[in-house]
Amino acid sequence: MELTTIYLHTRFQVDRVDPRIFGGFLEHIGRAVYEGVYEPDSRHADEDGCRQDVMAALKRQHMTAMRYPGGNFASGYHWMDGVGPKDQRPTVRELAWQSIEPNTFGTDEFIRLCRKMDWTPMLTVNLGTGTPEEARNWVEYCNCPPGTKYADMRAAHAQETPYAVDLWCLGNEMDGPWQLGHVPADQYAIRAQQAAKMMKDVDQSIELVACGSCSVDMFETYMEWDRQVLDYLGDYADYISLHRYVGNRENDTPDYLAITNSIDRQIEEMDAVCRFVQAKRRSKKRVYLCFDEWNIWYKNHETDGEGKFAPHLVEEIYNLEDALVAAGFLNSFVRHADSVKIANIAQIVNVIAPLITQGDDLLIQSIFYPLEMFARRQNGIALQTAVAGPGYDSTHNGRVTYIDTSAILDEKTLHVFISNRSMDEEAEVCISLEDNAISKLENAELLTGGGDPKAANSFENPDVVGTKSFTDVQFTNGKARFILPPLSVAAMSLKTID
Repeated sequence: MELTTIYLHTRFQVDRVDPRIFGGFLEHIGRAVYEGVYEPDSRHADEDGCRQDVMAALKRQHMTAMRYPGGNFASGYHWMDGVGPKDQRPTVRELAWQSIEPNTFGTDEFIRLCRKMDWTPMLTVNLGTGTPEEARNWVEYCNCPPGTKYADMRAAHAQETPYAVDLWCLGNEMDGPWQLGHVPADQYAIRAQQAAKMMKDVDQSIELVACGSCSVDMFETYMEWDRQVLDYLGDYADYISLHRYVGNRENDTPDYLAITNSIDRQIEEMDAVCRFVQAKRRSKKRVYLCFDEWNIWYKNHETDGEGKFAPHLVEEIYNLEDALVAAGFLNSFVRHADSVKIANIAQIVNVIAPLITQGDDLLIQSIFYPLEMFARRQNGIALQTAVAGPGYDSTHNGRVTYIDTSAILDEKTLHVFISNRSMDEEAEVCISLEDNAISKLENAELLTGGGDPKAANSFENPDVVGTKSFTDVQFTNGKARFILPPLSVAAMSLKTID
């Protein structure tokens, strides 16, 4: 393949990368909570019932903001069912996933897990079947010192010190007709504004995520929903949410790997809506983007729990091409560091997740590795990238270069992430930092799966797709050159001279 050059310049900066783009999502769906992060009967369980093998794997991903408890589940969840003595909590039939919910894992257990994992808790209030006042009371429970009703409840049940939950989502996918309590944009905006005012009256320091368009395929409401909501909420909104699930439904791998064009476009369209409303309202406050659900999801659509506890729902098996698409999402978030401030992969274990449990065993899936590769290099300022090299015209997503990339500058360390989308050709790549020289390789990993896009890990063969150290980088005239195998992802940290 003809040489591809990635041109960078330290003065051509996007913005500082917000570590919260490397976040996760834990919902009460299927086996995400029970038999996922929480399984008191497992031999891996710690004193709080959390699986230590799952926590150890998740720690490798350096996740930041963790969204909870949903998702669709949130629109039927009443937080008071999940606090207090466990033997007094009600067992309910939840309607989002038609499952039995015992409420043995709730707010206090989630916060304790966040403290173990160094996650920033991100709570989604119920604006489907719940009320703005219920949302306000949850903020008091979590964030206020003892002396009032709900703060005293926390002090009695869990701990005296407030939890200091800074991030709160004003409902979930309220534009979707499938959502419990779904209403048109103008009615949601009223409900969200009422909740936002009371929540911020309790704690002025919290940040709020307004519920935005949940799909680019919501043709009648996409972007128009967001415009109406932001216009009505005004400065109460700090972020607006985006959701995106993608898949290779037509078994067209080159087109699937070109989905990055569509992800970039979705981010830029939603940022344009935010800028438009800001200008229209003559506001000094910019609303940023919270991509709080993203992943690959198209093979398993089992979402009916049939009245069971911890049913096996949407347990997707991921392969090599899925891993390249996960890297594409992350590249896009880094490239748009000026607008995307929070992102949460949905989800973290068992349900469309990088990890799967089977009894006391744990499997690491292919999409685990891009998250690990990126997150360990998350600090710094995103640089603009210019890619000069060969490409192809995809079926539905337009023209892309074979090389997909992003870059982060952390003082004298340059982190570069590179995917080779070619199905059958090695890619020769040169990284040129135009105003500086690259002196040496600090470290790098290469994700491969033998060039087979359908290669996937299993409990019987857990290492089919994985990472290895990558050292074959040459340095000439202050530039770095290397060769990437077909269908691979590299993450490297390079030292600069100045």
